[in-house]
Parts: sequence; structure tokens; C-alpha cells
Amino acid sequence: MKIKKVLIANRGEIALRILRSCHELGIKTVAVHSTADRDLKHVRLADESVCIGPASSLESYLNIPAIISAAEVTDADAIHPGYGFLSENADFAERVESSGFIFIGPKAETIRVMGDKISAKAAMEKSGVPCVPGSGGAIPDDPQIQFKMAEDIGYPVMVKATGGGGGRGMRVVHDKSDLLESIVLTKTEAGQAFNNDVVFMEKFLEKPRHIEFQVLADEHGNAIHLCERDCSMQRRNQKVVEEAPAPGITEEQRKKIGDSVAQACVDIGYRGAGTFEFLYENNEFYFIEMNTRLQVEHPVTELITGVDLVKQQLLIASGEKLTLKSNMRPRGHAIECRINAEDPETFIPSPGKVERFHMPGGLGVRVDSHIYGGYTVPPFYDSMIGKLIVHAEDRDTAIRRMRVALSEMVIEGIKTNIPLQKRIMDDTAFVAGGAGIDYLEKKLGL
Repeated sequence: MKIKKVLIANRGEIALRILRSCHELGIKTVAVHSTADRDLKHVRLADESVCIGPASSLESYLNIPAIISAAEVTDADAIHPGYGFLSENADFAERVESSGFIFIGPKAETIRVMGDKISAKAAMEKSGVPCVPGSGGAIPDDPQIQFKMAEDIGYPVMVKATGGGGGRGMRVVHDKSDLLESIVLTKTEAGQAFNNDVVFMEKFLEKPRHIEFQVLADEHGNAIHLCERDCSMQRRNQKVVEEAPAPGITEEQRKKIGDSVAQACVDIGYRGAGTFEFLYENNEFYFIEMNTRLQVEHPVTELITGVDLVKQQLLIASGEKLTLKSNMRPRGHAIECRINAEDPETFIPSPGKVERFHMPGGLGVRVDSHIYGGYTVPPFYDSMIGKLIVHAEDRDTAIRRMRVALSEMVIEGIKTNIPLQKRIMDDTAFVAGGAGIDYLEKKLGL
């Protein structure tokens, strides 16, 4: 193994997840943390730890010079960005490698190409990956051309910021009268939020599902897919429940799209773990974006394939060739519920001290969480405090197993969304499978 010591440039459950795989491979770990996170579990378990700044993310987990300095003083070989924070920041990846460290992820230029929705779509169309019909590039300033584009695509259309994400920088336009104003508003929002006001246009699908394919690729031109996930249970474009495989997807569809995204990885010179996200409607897949990092929902893929994705990231970053077989078939069914420190009715974050924490157990139950009894959830970061994942021989059994696991999970002292997750597991549309991305919001009256 080329890598001997990894600096984990993240916090919470994903930092602990990375640490565990590192230790299984005999790799030493360095935990970086803010002043608010000195009591995190992975900080206590790491071989070394370095405080990189105050509670503010801008001054700690987004502080590139501080992270690079921590890697230098601890003699780390590589830096793992996890997800969120700097994980898809091309400048960070470039700085890591120019400083002499291995970035556990794709090359900076690949992150840039796939981080821009216009260039990403162009690359996918070139590779034969099906895409949503759209403008084919940035929307020009001429109103007449804008009207013609929308008419050619067909209303409703969506105006999207090329540098957008997380549900920001996008507007649905249902008729011609709203088009020009929507373009101006989206450009303004994009310029303020992403420092990039370029917008494009694509067909708005009425009731699609969100289905994504996990990929792994090495630097030797080998790439595979590891089946698909359904992430359609969303609130304000944030995933709440994820499952694998996606209900109703045939082996023929899996092979067709899986082969196309694996080939796309080869075509763009991808390296590491990544996810191709699609909208799925009327038995058709439409590429929307690629996440050039590990996903929050990666455990469901691990459970249906038996592959440790973090270990594979580490092996690939060390220069090793992929040894996994392509065209994997899912084994059983897995479901993940995100557990957030928030009011289950209002969704207002609920930081504070965890007075009592009891994890569920039993066959096929996995809990990825950094909290423990006596831990104080800080108010400065994302509200997700863990993930409850189950695996069973089929989807019906997995749902029943998740209901039992949720009933056993106890978190006292703060509010959590466990009651919401119980409601979803009992919901007739979820149980039937195939609900669209707007279903949960409509059910919640949002």
C-alpha cells in the first residue's frame, strides 16, 4: 500500500467511516477538527489530531491553508475530503497534489469539467449517456432566441445555473410570459450564490424519480458500475431516504445505463468513486449531474454488493488496479434513513446535548453515526447526525426490518426526524415503490 497515513479533511459520521476503513488497511489517520469538534468520536480514535480553527466552517473545514499545514506537520501521505465541504472543490484538489500529497478523489480538471453542468452534459452526450433535452449550452442574452429555445424544448422548462447545486439556482417556467423574468432572477441568484451567473435551459420533467449509479474507476483505464440507488424521497432537494436497488429497474436497464456510465468514466479519465445522477420518467433515464466524490448514501450500495467503497478509494488512490468484476448484480435490498437533529414537524435544527443514545441491532442492521451519550451536537454544521441502514433478502423484508430498527433507536435530549422516518416506512406510496421526487414534499404540505 502506497499510502501510509491519511488526513481526514471532514467531520462527523463520514470522518469516522473513513477512519475505520483506513485502520482496517493498516493506514494511520490524522483527524482535523474545529474548536467545536474536539470531542468528536473520530478525533478521539485517530492516531493524531490537529485543531485547524474556530467553529466557523470558513475558518476550519473550508480553510485550505490550515488543512494543508496540518498534513505537512503530521507527515501525511494523502488527504481524504469525505463529502460536502471541500470534496468537490477543484482548487483544493489541485492544491493538495501540488503540495505533494495524494488527493483521494478525481483529478482537479475532472472535478472542474463535471462540476460545470454545461460541460458535464456535453461530456456525457459525447459518451452516449442519455441527457435531458436542453439548450446545449449557456442561454444567450437575445430574448427572441430565448423564446425559440423554450419553444423547441417544450414547456415546462427549467432555467438552471451551471454552477448551482443543493436545490439553488433553478426555476421552473410553465409558459412564455414568465420566461424572461425567470432567466434574469436565476442569473442574479447564481451570480450571488456561486460567483457564476451562467444559466442554461432544459426540459422540466413533471414527475420523475431520482435514480443514481455508483461507479469506481482507476487510473489505468478500468471502470465499473455498482448498480443503482433510488433517492426520490426528498425534501427541498435534500435526500431523506435512499434505497438500492431502485424498485422496478430491470436488469436490461441496469446493464445499459451502467455500461454507459462506466464507459463515460474511461472517456473523461475519471479516478476514484463517483455517482452519476439521473431523472427517470416513463422508463427513460436522463443524466443531470455527476458527484465526483463519495455519496452520503453509499452504504446501501455497499450492502447489496459487499464492496467497501472507502477501501476502494484508498486502493485506487494508491495507484492499484481495480480487481472487482463489472456488471455486478444486486444481492437483496438495502434502505437508508438519514437521522437528523431537527424537529420532525418544522424541520428546525435541534442542537444540544444527547442525554441518551441507544443504537438498534440485529441481523442486517447498520448504524453509521458519530454521536454518543453525553455528546453535544453543535449548531454550526449540517443537522445530520447519523444514518440507519438495513439489508434484507427483498424490499418488503427490508422495509419491515427498518420499521423495527427505527422503533428501537433512542436519542434523547434533542429532537430528531425519527418520527418522520417511521411515517415514510408506513406510507402506502413508499411501500408500493416508484414515488417521484415531489411526493414527500406534497405529502408534508410543503
